[in-house]
Amino acid sequence: MPISLHSHSGQYCKHAKGTLREVVLAAISAGFTAYGLSEHMPRTRTQDLYPEELELSMTPQDTNTQFQDFLKEARLLQLEFKDRIHLIVGMETELIHAETLAEATQLVQQHNLDYLVGSVHHVNQVPIDFDLEMYNRAESAALEKKRAMESENGKESSLLVNDATECLFQDYFDAQYELLRNLKPQVVGHFDLIGMFRPDHELSQVCWEKIRRNVAVIVEYDGIVEVNSRAWKKGLAFAYPRKSIMEYMISQGVKFCLSDDSHGPNDVGMHYSRLLEYIKEVGVNTIYYPAPPSLKTETSEILRIDNVSGLPFWHQFSAKT
Repeated sequence: MPISLHSHSGQYCKHAKGTLREVVLAAISAGFTAYGLSEHMPRTRTQDLYPEELELSMTPQDTNTQFQDFLKEARLLQLEFKDRIHLIVGMETELIHAETLAEATQLVQQHNLDYLVGSVHHVNQVPIDFDLEMYNRAESAALEKKRAMESENGKESSLLVNDATECLFQDYFDAQYELLRNLKPQVVGHFDLIGMFRPDHELSQVCWEKIRRNVAVIVEYDGIVEVNSRAWKKGLAFAYPRKSIMEYMISQGVKFCLSDDSHGPNDVGMHYSRLLEYIKEVGVNTIYYPAPPSLKTETSEILRIDNVSGLPFWHQFSAKT
């Protein structure tokens, strides 16, 4: 019965595998009641294309065409399988440059999307989840930005190279704040993705202030934070968000959903057995999700599932880690 609200396919995401139909059939086979289809929003600048897209000689216009094709296919699959699964058609955001938020808003209005997954994958226009080399570049950019700000204020910078990670973490949560405040995404994607390559970096008091600020925004507009199991595929100790952040969010009354962040049919439900243990450990037993079009009413745009850990659904994943 539970859900996943974050997925990709190789058909419309070049670092994923398989077709969108294969992802949907895998979700049906695994017993999902609702499954979110959320390919990345298109990019509008050549410098924002990923290496695998450049290898294919793709252009920004190609990413737009790819996204339009995804929406068309997703709506057809939504209709075709309506009696077997509730497919929810959405988009995962980016926040790369000054115009990205306006571009995302336009896409939402233009295509009447069922929901939005609000994610940050770039900080200071540098990807932070592609590989370690780019992450190092993002750290250097964040450090130089902070040094330049201090210089403009007439201060002699005392920041060292070792401060780069902290600078990047702070910039990440500031970027996330702008995304949350402007787009108010129904689902907040991998809240602390910034820790992927620096899982041992201790959250500073400044970072915690920014986290609390961001959580307050989510609570204010009644957003849903995904508990994302893909973190375990990256070798991390916890799902996104990490345990300390989850515990704070719970104390603030945050609503949660579940996501496998699948990148192909073989990823559907990946690490859901660990996800079950994780939500039981932190005390989450109710999950929420945006109502699919067939179930949405004027008074019910968010649905809930109670006693999640007690559902027979989880037997599907007893052997899948």
